[in-house]
Amino acid sequence: MYVAPHSLTRDFPELQEQMKQLRQTDATFARQVEQYEDLDKRISRIESGTENLDDLALQTLKHERVALKDSISDKLKAASAGGR
Repeated sequence: MYVAPHSLTRDFPELQEQMKQLRQTDATFARQVEQYEDLDKRISRIESGTENLDDLALQTLKHERVALKDSISDKLKAASAGGR
């Protein structure tokens, strides 16, 4: 079964320029985006059955993904507001 990843580019299409800029200028932000992408890929593999993990551990990974996305979103919105 195919499970669509939760891509940041799909979730924040209007903030692509800010994301590109922050990835180049903010090492912490770039690491967070990389961690998010790796975590999202792993969750997709688990949900599709390619990788096994118990439900509680999967929920923990999903909570980590949400926390990362919230932090990334906050930084993107701040960068967007600062650029106006």
